[in-house]
Amino acid sequence: MGVVDTTYFSSSGMTFLADLDPDTAKLAIGILGPLLASFNLLFIVRIVMSWYPQLPVGKFPFVIAYAPTEPVLGPTRRLIPPVGGVDVSPVIWLAILSFMSEILLGQQGLLVLLSQQQP
Repeated sequence: MGVVDTTYFSSSGMTFLADLDPDTAKLAIGILGPLLASFNLLFIVRIVMSWYPQLPVGKFPFVIAYAPTEPVLGPTRRLIPPVGGVDVSPVIWLAILSFMSEILLGQQGLLVLLSQQQP
């Protein structure tokens, strides 16, 4: 089995993901797993909500999906305007979060592999 370089760069300098101990990786999985799954579900709801533009997004139950997702969808919408009248920003974020989830938490995800390391 080959060695995988799991380094990444942060704004504070180089950080080594491989330096995480298995317990910290398990904690990160326990936090990121439900968080990413929840946001994936919220973005799917936002995709369906975009089919009905007259929905009162400020009222219950629509505000449950609108409030946590609009802070990222608004700037994305300004960067990538609707294509043919269709708002693609929730689809873009759903793809990004799905990709992150798979890379970090998938069957061969970085955090999963780190959590399985022997101390």
